[in-house]
This record gives sequence, structure tokens and C-alpha cells, in this order.
Amino acid sequence: MATVKNSSIKIIATNRKARYNYEIISTYEAGMVLKGSEIKSILFNNVNIKDSFVLIRKQEAFIINMNIPKYKFSTMFEEDPLRQRKLLLHKAEIKKITHKLKTDSLTLVPLKIYFKNGYVKLEFGLGKGKKVHDKRQAIKERDEKRYALRRR
Repeated sequence: MATVKNSSIKIIATNRKARYNYEIISTYEAGMVLKGSEIKSILFNNVNIKDSFVLIRKQEAFIINMNIPKYKFSTMFEEDPLRQRKLLLHKAEIKKITHKLKTDSLTLVPLKIYFKNGYVKLEFGLGKGKKVHDKRQAIKERDEKRYALRRR
């Protein structure tokens, strides 16, 4: 009988606007190539993925505009906080994602960053942009759920 590891997940940052602006079709998990001072900064929740996006170039995935400010106790090299960082995915996953991107006119949207078993992971999703009336409908449904919960 196989043993199952207890995967401890600690969420660092979430992109709350992503599910509001996009209809997420499927999600993926990827590791990231980071420097030591960036890991320390992420440990102290100093990361922002609000304006970031995932891009696939030459069969490699990158996250662009993810802001990891400089770790204040770091004395080594000063890295650009907005530099592009490589995502670690299998080639088969990248091919499947690029095929979906080309055929369905979708976007890759970062959803959250978290620690999983000591590694920093990024969850991103294939999303289709919502129209204004879709956003209004989502707000209406959310308000109705809140109202129903309050009446109980």
C-alpha cells in the first residue's frame, strides 16, 4: 500500500481580480526559478501578482511583471523586482497549453503563489476574458448568496 505524503500548503499571495475579470477554464501548477533573496522576500509575504501574466516563448513559460521587492536584509546582488521568471513545466504540458491558447483565444492568468512541501509554486489558469454584462451577473449572484446566508 502506497503512503500519501501530507502536503502542507501555505498561501502567500492571491490574485483576487483574476476570477472577476476572467472565466477560468483549467488550472495548472508550476514551480519557479528564483534567487535566494527572492525566496526570503516571499517568506515575508512580499510579493504581488496583481498585474502579472504568464507568457510562453520558445517552448518555455515565463511569468512577467510579478513584483518581488528586495529583501531588506540582503547585502548581495540587487535584482530587478519585476524581472521575468521562468516557470518549471513539462514540455507536454507546455504543448497542451499552447495548443489551447492558439485554438480558443485564451489567456494565462496567475491565480496564487504558495509554498508546497518547501517549494514555491504558482497556480495559473487558462482564462477567457469576461464581458461587462458577465461581470455584472457575477456581482448579482454573489450579492444574492450573501443575502441568502444572512437570512438564515
